Amino acid sequence: MPATASSYSITMRLHTAPDHGVVGTVATGIAAAGGVVTAIDVTDSKHDLLVVDVTCSAADEAHAKELVAVVEQIAGVEVHKVSDRTFLLHIGGKIEVSSKVPLKTRDDLSLAYTPGVGRVSAALAANPEDVPRLTIKGNSVAVVTDGSAVLGLGNIGPGAALPVMEGKAALFKKFAGIDAWPICLASQDTDEIVKAVEMIAPGFGGINLEDIAAPRCFEIEARLRESLDIPVFHDDQHGTAIVVLAALTNALRWVGKELADVRIVVAGAGAAGSAIVTLLLAGGARDVVVSDRDGTLSADDDSLSPAHADLASRTNPRRVRGSLQEALVDADVFVGVSAPGILDPAWIATMADQAVVFALANPDPEVDPAAAAEHAAVVASGRSDYPNQINNVLAFPGVFRGLLDARAHEVTLDMLLRAAEAIAHVVTDQELNASFIIPSVFHPDVPKAVASAISGKPRD
Repeated sequence: MPATASSYSITMRLHTAPDHGVVGTVATGIAAAGGVVTAIDVTDSKHDLLVVDVTCSAADEAHAKELVAVVEQIAGVEVHKVSDRTFLLHIGGKIEVSSKVPLKTRDDLSLAYTPGVGRVSAALAANPEDVPRLTIKGNSVAVVTDGSAVLGLGNIGPGAALPVMEGKAALFKKFAGIDAWPICLASQDTDEIVKAVEMIAPGFGGINLEDIAAPRCFEIEARLRESLDIPVFHDDQHGTAIVVLAALTNALRWVGKELADVRIVVAGAGAAGSAIVTLLLAGGARDVVVSDRDGTLSADDDSLSPAHADLASRTNPRRVRGSLQEALVDADVFVGVSAPGILDPAWIATMADQAVVFALANPDPEVDPAAAAEHAAVVASGRSDYPNQINNVLAFPGVFRGLLDARAHEVTLDMLLRAAEAIAHVVTDQELNASFIIPSVFHPDVPKAVASAISGKPRD
């Protein structure tokens, strides 16, 4: 049977005769077809009619249609309507703006808007440094995308990217109390994106670049960091790197190895891979080999692009050449931020004893985590249905909370290292094991620990 997923949850409204035995037959039929019934609710009952909502999880869209077809074949059952719960949740968007102050009387209006607001604006014109304190700027982040590299969907454009940016904004609010605003730009031109962000920057305390394709994202981030006086953070790069370093710190704790001593192979030389390598090296790693679709990157290869040449100049001290399979021989750690299915489980058996495998491609990892676990001591992925999920939610809310609290003007490499250390140490020695190297995204101490590490200020 296919594995079900909560993102493919449907509700079927059924019209049946008032016979609860029929409802049991429906549940049995769904289960036999591989679905999981999560709720059965009678919404209306008459002497000759029963209206029942049956909610169930499927493996994917095709499987959901199969479950509907199974129910339609049951005698005495009419499928009146089918609703996709994921789409229902997104109707009208997932976030909203609400007022923090009362607006019930003329007196309220005179304070919050004219004429009182004019006094505040005049004061800010005279003292611009007070803008973060007296406006939403001090707690606001712009989540900026051009829609060119959205999740595992690729270049789907700004409109299709909006639900993802809304979700990111909701996570900012949930985990760090930050007001984040989705900014989806109708351009994939570097100059236009930089100019657009520069123009809106006065209203924000930080910029979160999101789902912008490499190599364009590198230049956009570098130029904005140079021109703006607020922190600019590309989460696909630095958020991923922070959580990878945190998880690897604990994985190596578990297997009894040191970061400076292990051989690491990183598959994927894009935005995430480059940032991961940079942070691993800053954290003390000395033997990192990067592999892409053409094989390992080496400084003695004159055919590399400028971005790949830069990576090669900082990695591969042993000048390893060849395929990913060859690079993995005797390696201690594999970190994949590349493509599904590129890692044969049998290759893991050629790695060093007590190997660590992070297969982070989403939604389908480089290797099936269960297959990898047959050979590796510790396995992590980006999936929520396996242990050790590497999820950026562990990093970015706390990072921006700390940046805003400190009124920071930039993001430094030292901040990223401190954030990774903070996340790693949320997992105690008593909790640490091969299936628990990273805390849950719902652990209340994570954003607080990260914020404190970034800002240098303790949080309650």
